[in-house]
Amino acid sequence: MITNKRTSNQTKRKAPFVTYYYPESALADQFQMIQTNINFLMSEKTTQTLMVTSPEEGDGKSTMLANLAVSMAQQKKKVLLIDTNLRTPALHDFFHTSNSTGLTDLLTGRMNFGEVVHHTEIWRLDLLASGPIPKNPVELLGSKMMKDLLVKLKESYDVIILDSSALLKLPDTKLLAGLCDGVLLVIKSGKTKLQNVTEAKKVLEFAKARLIGAILNQ
Repeated sequence: MITNKRTSNQTKRKAPFVTYYYPESALADQFQMIQTNINFLMSEKTTQTLMVTSPEEGDGKSTMLANLAVSMAQQKKKVLLIDTNLRTPALHDFFHTSNSTGLTDLLTGRMNFGEVVHHTEIWRLDLLASGPIPKNPVELLGSKMMKDLLVKLKESYDVIILDSSALLKLPDTKLLAGLCDGVLLVIKSGKTKLQNVTEAKKVLEFAKARLIGAILNQ
């Protein structure tokens, strides 16, 4: 279990990319440590697609995975962030980009990857926003198109990190978890209930997903 310290007010002004704007800070060191541990866990088995989720909403998983992605890019890995939360997407706001096109356009065949990917200001870090919110998110995320897309993207990126909806709230995340090489569970100190952590672990086991670790967010 790895602990992430709370950001200061000054850091929050340029949040969530503490690892980018304040690379010498103690918090950036924490993310580097998390990344080192993840690299160790990932080296035990081929892992390119990594889902970051949480049992409940409001656990800080999106901020966490954004900083992890930056940290990995700083270590010369080519990283793709995918916002697979097709109900309340957030990553496009973090990067100040449009969400008018994205993942849903790929899964419906309206556009190709080159037309929707965002090359962020952070070298080696790309973003695939969710795109327009669809009427059938479960159907899209559980489709063969989604599975094939993840396989295809492995040819172009060292690491692919998926942001998702809360694990216990919607069926979307359960479908995606089984398609990824590994899953990280973010737990909010003082907020996430122990019974929900236990239930989340059972859900991942049922989905035949590989839980590679948990991050305690304080």
